[in-house]
Amino acid sequence: MADTISKSARKKKNNNVAASLYGLRPAVVVAVVDAVRQGHAERVRHLIRPLHYCDVADLLERLPSDLRNQVVDYCRKTLDPEVLPELDDGVRGEVLEILEPKQVAAAVSGLNTDDAVEVLEVLDSDALEEILNKVEPVDRQFIEEGLSHPPDSAGRLMEREFVAVVQSWTVGEVIDYMRESTNLPDDFYDIFVIDGQSRELVGSIPLNKLLRSRRAVRINVIMKNDITIIPAAMDQEDVANLFRDRDLVSAPVVDDANRLVGMITVDDVVDVIDEEAEEDLMKLSGIRKTDFYQDMIETTRRRFSWLGVNLITAIGASIVIAVFAETIEQVVALAILMPIVASMGGNAGTQTLTVAVRAIAMRDFGPGKASRFILKEVSVGLANGALFAVIIGAISSLWFGDHILGVVIAIAMVLNLVMAGLCAAMVPFLLDRWGIDPAVASTVILTTITDVIGFLTFLGLATVFLL
Repeated sequence: MADTISKSARKKKNNNVAASLYGLRPAVVVAVVDAVRQGHAERVRHLIRPLHYCDVADLLERLPSDLRNQVVDYCRKTLDPEVLPELDDGVRGEVLEILEPKQVAAAVSGLNTDDAVEVLEVLDSDALEEILNKVEPVDRQFIEEGLSHPPDSAGRLMEREFVAVVQSWTVGEVIDYMRESTNLPDDFYDIFVIDGQSRELVGSIPLNKLLRSRRAVRINVIMKNDITIIPAAMDQEDVANLFRDRDLVSAPVVDDANRLVGMITVDDVVDVIDEEAEEDLMKLSGIRKTDFYQDMIETTRRRFSWLGVNLITAIGASIVIAVFAETIEQVVALAILMPIVASMGGNAGTQTLTVAVRAIAMRDFGPGKASRFILKEVSVGLANGALFAVIIGAISSLWFGDHILGVVIAIAMVLNLVMAGLCAAMVPFLLDRWGIDPAVASTVILTTITDVIGFLTFLGLATVFLL
């Protein structure tokens, strides 16, 4: 216990230290809000100027729409382009509407192509065309190539700026090329090697290995041939799994002909991991990450359909209860106890469901693992069901002075927790096999199953043994 408290205290202290070094301070937010409300544009610019672009994005997301729009209007000529990729999609759309097309064009021209694509993909076709007409031809070509790839694919995620050299070059020639080139990416960790004639990717060289090699050494002597290659059409979630499994810092992206078209770096993958985890978590509750920034009407509209499905499933559970109306009328204690069985089944199933959905998303299930997982979760449901059956059975017997009632709810508890474990483990796999997102649909199905089975077993057993 003392060790747990000590760890908690250390974590809190470390968080406080990090907050003092990095992040947006509350005092700055208050000062910006006051300056905006007083109409002091220069004061707003003065407060924002020293902030890191991530903190500026954080500030804009914290402000209500009217104040946010005013801040963007005040800072439209000085806003760091790096702020735009850091914004939530909904907030970014509002900011882009305030900025003039030529300002957006100038901003995306100063970004890496992957960030530029991320900024512009939220726009409709007319607004996008208007902005691209004001972008330099080379930058426009890169952006249009990025937008041509499917959403959430490696092609959208990759940077078009990379260092590619011919395998017949020497180390000295590569170093001289990098010194003279004006189109190198801001950050890179590997140099990619291509065939001089076909332009196909044949290998790569870590930057540190190049710098430690003599100038006269040929590139094909020191390059790595066994490299991880990412097809442009690969889903970004699979890309993130590759980076995680193979400890990658960067990786080349190729087209169908194995020609090098871009590279993906670990900083972009970190964003993907965060986005995918957040998306799956919110799907389990039927919400979207933009709900925090949407107005009341839009949020209500988005959630209505999800709640409507839940209403239908709740009616199904109520029908089961109605079948046993006469039993409940004769044994009032059943009405008091029956929510316990359904609730325990729902909570136990949700725990299993969360593990299953995460495992599917992370591609953790290999041959034989699914069946072992299902068996384990059924066993866990049986064990927990037996333990809680003893507890609730004893409580019910003492509470209502009826030992048979205690036995009934104990049996119902075991059956419902076993079925909750079985269904929560199997439903995500079945949905995934049928091409349905398990994170979206599993919760509704599981809740219906645990409620119906919980009421059916408890009330059905009560009808048999008590009446």
